[in-house]
Amino acid sequence: MGAVSIDGFEIARKLRGDIAKRVRAHLTSHTGPAPCLAVILVGDDPASAAYVAAKGKALAECGMTSRDVRLPAAVSQAELLYRILMLNSDPAVQGILLQMPLPPHIDRRQVVASILPEKDVDGFHPLNLGKLLVQGEESDGFVPCTPRGVLHLLDSAGIQTSGAHAVILGRSNLVGKPLAVLLGSTSRNATVTVCHTRTRDLAAYTRSADILVAAAGVPGIITAEMVKPGAAVIDVGISRAADSAIPRGYRLAGDVDFPAVSRTAGWITPVPRGVGPMTIAMLLHNTLEAAIRASLRQC
Repeated sequence: MGAVSIDGFEIARKLRGDIAKRVRAHLTSHTGPAPCLAVILVGDDPASAAYVAAKGKALAECGMTSRDVRLPAAVSQAELLYRILMLNSDPAVQGILLQMPLPPHIDRRQVVASILPEKDVDGFHPLNLGKLLVQGEESDGFVPCTPRGVLHLLDSAGIQTSGAHAVILGRSNLVGKPLAVLLGSTSRNATVTVCHTRTRDLAAYTRSADILVAAAGVPGIITAEMVKPGAAVIDVGISRAADSAIPRGYRLAGDVDFPAVSRTAGWITPVPRGVGPMTIAMLLHNTLEAAIRASLRQC
């Protein structure tokens, strides 16, 4: 019997419907414009531009607005910081998102830290990450979107985290580290192991996982032999793999060998239609929350 495929697209669709209802309620009870997310895109990377367009469409469908700030790849760090300063001071903008990756001459940490924590809907500001470390899922800051989306997928599939051994492949500040904090918090009670591409005998760790989260960005790194029978496998990775059989010349691939692993795992997320739609849904959630908090501060 094959694994249950967790349809992140459908789960996200329902979540976006709930968010749209909350947006309408917010606009009914508060005067002023719709919640607005400013998205900063540096350079002309086609994948990044597609992500920005998808976020703008999702915002519009939920009754929120977006403001695109497009800058050339050669933009100076000073100019980028100035643009963020202007958005920080603009009361019509409640959320700011800096699309990654950035050109190599830009200091990502300094730029992210320049965004006001109360507008950092990505949850990457040091203050928001610090609150996450101390407060866990109940943080009064913003929880990063992809880790929060992973938790929602687990909950929607009825997968219990308490007492489970969760192995996370990937140690980034975007996914691996915050997810480890969330799963290991007192509200989730998982025992968490964080691995990476230089972990010795990686399979020895992954085979012991009740919940395996692959976020290494290496296509197909998780094979069937590395997965415990009946485990929940969450594939965060997404890459372009060359495929001459497809007119566009490539296909989207995750970190997990989906066909093989789906015969071993108990639950599995596909790529696409897995974690990706949940990340955008959680961005919408955080943007609305930022707008609600901003309106409360004005009272």
